[in-house]
Amino acid sequence: MYLEEYANHLEEDGNLKGHAVQVITPGDGHLFELKEEALESILLADHVRDKKVVVVSVAGAFRKGKSFLLDFCLRYLNAEGNSDWMGPEEEPLTGFSWRGGCERDTTGILLWSNVFLSKLPNGEEVAILLLDTQGAFDSASTVKDCATVFALSTMTSSVQVYNLSQNIQENDLQHLQLFTEYGRLALEDTKERPFQKLLFLVRDWSYPYEAAYGHQGGRKILEKRLTISEKQHPELQQLRKHIRACFGDTSCFLLPHPGLKVATNPHFDGRLSDIADNFRENLKVLVPYLLSSENLILKEVNGKKITCKELLEYFKAYVKIFQYGELPEPKTMLVATAEANNLAAVTNAKDHYCHAMEKICGGDKPYIRPTQLELHHHHLKNECEILFNYTRKMGGEEFSKQYCEKLLQELDMIFLNYKRNNNGKNIFAAAKTPATLFTLVIVLYFASGVFSLIGLIALSNLCNLIMGVVLLTLSLYSGDMRDVGSQIDILSSSVFSELLKPAYKAMKSQSLSQLINLADDSNENTFASITHQMKQKMS
Repeated sequence: MYLEEYANHLEEDGNLKGHAVQVITPGDGHLFELKEEALESILLADHVRDKKVVVVSVAGAFRKGKSFLLDFCLRYLNAEGNSDWMGPEEEPLTGFSWRGGCERDTTGILLWSNVFLSKLPNGEEVAILLLDTQGAFDSASTVKDCATVFALSTMTSSVQVYNLSQNIQENDLQHLQLFTEYGRLALEDTKERPFQKLLFLVRDWSYPYEAAYGHQGGRKILEKRLTISEKQHPELQQLRKHIRACFGDTSCFLLPHPGLKVATNPHFDGRLSDIADNFRENLKVLVPYLLSSENLILKEVNGKKITCKELLEYFKAYVKIFQYGELPEPKTMLVATAEANNLAAVTNAKDHYCHAMEKICGGDKPYIRPTQLELHHHHLKNECEILFNYTRKMGGEEFSKQYCEKLLQELDMIFLNYKRNNNGKNIFAAAKTPATLFTLVIVLYFASGVFSLIGLIALSNLCNLIMGVVLLTLSLYSGDMRDVGSQIDILSSSVFSELLKPAYKAMKSQSLSQLINLADDSNENTFASITHQMKQKMS
């Protein structure tokens, strides 16, 4: 379904435009659900699944222009570094759904379907994802809903843009504290900060005479707001310590008002000609600051850069802890993060195992002896255990031990499939039943002749009767009657193991005994001959 939607959003000139996909949606009882199929269709695409990922998210109060900003980010990424990325003056703004007015437009969390690729200065190609979030504090959402959406976007992004209006106020910092609390306990388990970059984006800044638009003025305002002094109440001091401790980097950008046409015209469709010049000029600085190749920030968990397929595991783990209807304690957040990166380590180890086994006994590889295959399995299993243990993970050794055991069990299950496929390539195993029945026919044929020759006609007739039954059984052994064929396989296996194989071993053992006796006799005769010759010479 999602591939069809994806194909329907192609532009006429053949360039992939993409569309917004809701990956986290509000459900009954103010719980949020993950649309795994939609998310997998994006993150597990062949060309991006193993690439390291950059996730830029915009969150904040509703009706403050989050989707509007992200659509300019889309223009920049689609332009692929073109200096004239903002486009024609009269072109309407499209992408993430947005509109004017006072009612909310976005619900849940949306991800842009087209994963953009960009090369870092070192030449490595990485994936870029854009997240749009449900606005906070609207009339349909509880505080719990707002905290859940903001927390999920913060945990899954490498850059969280905190979209604010006019100023950074104390209540904005208090709302942010809800999410920094989730990362506070994680600091006890790791030296790494739980979240990466936080950008305070102050829209409609009306005091350029106190602090200029852009980064410079933003840095000045942010330092004032996050300054800790002895005169402050301990609660306010703790709030600021939490924010600085939970984010690896905090910065601020001041944006002017986009103009009266944007704010008051009900027919405004995003064209540049209706947007104030100073807003456009600052937008040309802000968007490259977030998305140019030299400024990209890769998503990390516990200091390890993760790929798109690993990000999927984190989405699953994080959404799961919010589905119980209550905001988790910080310890729960730690456990969820530890679970996610342990699962990611399990996935990487299994990928290593499957990749190696495909080279050994994949579909296009010839049959390999079971003993050799078993040795390869145990060797790779040890490699995967070492790979898992050396991957940086949260939760401690005891927590990871259960995931290591789970990994080894899953590898044994995967090996059974490879073993079964390898046995299917053994032409001798496939011909075992016909060969057994045919051998039985030959034995019965010769036995019948011998009994007839010595006058035991009854035994000869019995052998002929059994031989006829075996020939009939052999004729029924085909792929048309699978249930009958299975029973014949069982019967044939019993005949082989209980009759033919012991008889063959007995004959082989008797032949070997005769050879040994013959060798001993030969040795004795040789020794006697040598002794006789020596006696003759001496005499």
